[in-house]
Amino acid sequence: MDREEMLPTEREWLIMDAVWDSGDQPTSAEILNRIDEAAKLDARTERVLLHHLCRKGLLGYVVDERDSRVYHYYPLRTREECLREKSRDFIDTYFRGSSSVAVAALLKSAKFTDEQLNELEEILKARKEGEQP
Repeated sequence: MDREEMLPTEREWLIMDAVWDSGDQPTSAEILNRIDEAAKLDARTERVLLHHLCRKGLLGYVVDERDSRVYHYYPLRTREECLREKSRDFIDTYFRGSSSVAVAALLKSAKFTDEQLNELEEILKARKEGEQP
């Protein structure tokens, strides 16, 4: 699989969010309960997406000790790792690999609070000084 195929799709991201947010090893039923109603994800679709995420190496699972039909899922990649890769893929796809053009487009089109602008300034300052924020 190439890099893009290893990244979670929009629907898969919903599942990853539920697993990351759980702080535990949720079952598929628990994951489905955590997903927003607006996603309208049925159990069968969820199982397919869970399978894809495991195949992509984004999720792992353990079989429940008391019931072998129940799997407990856990993330193999952090949210930050996936965000970093998704961002890189987005920049490569839509901005021909230019991070500065992507950031400029975002800054020009998004609305920011003063607090958010201060946070962005801190990130830029840290990057200029060679630190990771």
